[in-house]
Amino acid sequence: MVSKASNKNLNKAKKAKRDEFYTQLSDIEREMRHYKSQFKNKVVYCNCDDPRVSNFFHYFSYNFEKLGLKKLITTCYKSQEMDLFSKSDSEQALYLVYEGDKNGSNAPDTEEIGIKYLKGDGDFRSSESIELLLQADIIVTNPPFSLFREYVKQLIENDKKFLIIGHQYAITYKEIFPLIKENKIWLGYGFKRNMAHFISNYEDEAADLDKKEGMIRVSGVQWFTNLDVSKRHEEMILFKNYSPEEFPKYDDFDAIEVGKTAHIPVDYPGVMGVPITFLNKYNPEQFEILGMAASSYDPQIMGIPFLGGKDGRPLINGRNTYARIFIRHRNKS
Repeated sequence: MVSKASNKNLNKAKKAKRDEFYTQLSDIEREMRHYKSQFKNKVVYCNCDDPRVSNFFHYFSYNFEKLGLKKLITTCYKSQEMDLFSKSDSEQALYLVYEGDKNGSNAPDTEEIGIKYLKGDGDFRSSESIELLLQADIIVTNPPFSLFREYVKQLIENDKKFLIIGHQYAITYKEIFPLIKENKIWLGYGFKRNMAHFISNYEDEAADLDKKEGMIRVSGVQWFTNLDVSKRHEEMILFKNYSPEEFPKYDDFDAIEVGKTAHIPVDYPGVMGVPITFLNKYNPEQFEILGMAASSYDPQIMGIPFLGGKDGRPLINGRNTYARIFIRHRNKS
């Protein structure tokens, strides 16, 4: 769940159309260790980053040889100032191209990085940015949360591999959930405690023991990817058996309520409603995703017949539950 303080800060950012959440290097390193073999001989494109201050550019340039990369390209939107929190007030953007260590210094030096200027503003939707996108094999970045739907659509339409950061709420978007259901996008390994501390100039109002100066804490942040992850092939060990008392049926769906992913009954052959966090353990060979129910009524997303009224959330004895993903065991009858 998202804390009230985190949610308040996100809403402020959305209203102001500000998405300057800069990812910590340690978070990039922690996630990337699971994918290293998939980057060999690849062109990596970071298209939502100021290349001179981005930790994505830092990670891939300093690990260029270790990963066996072919090329690194990174762009940003209208930023010509070295200040991390530039106001995007320049009418010209640039992009950097790095093709590895040429002088034996074992570090990306200024003379080895090609600096090129764009005619437009560097928006990921611009023709220039799309041209760079088409050259790339894998896209890795933290795109603007407010444009997440549009950003993912572009990646899917251009058949690109990607590893990107988004909010957990994105799972419920009508543009995103069908991609999850169809196994075209899934969750990566995630952040510690299911939250991220982003480098930011937004005021952090979260009252938390690990509150960090100069950062904003955002709960429910996820890595989204279509790169293979080993956890998608690990079978979840289940220990619960079905009983109608422990797993009641919904009033408005022909499915049972499973309040915790770990409590999925091993012997129930029908439809089950599980928390969104189930996706962190989802193995498509073990389970089939049928649909999802949230507060908004959307038959295209629900996936199974809806027997209720206006509120699309599953009801138990007339009371609302949280959003649920509908799943079914594979190979059970």
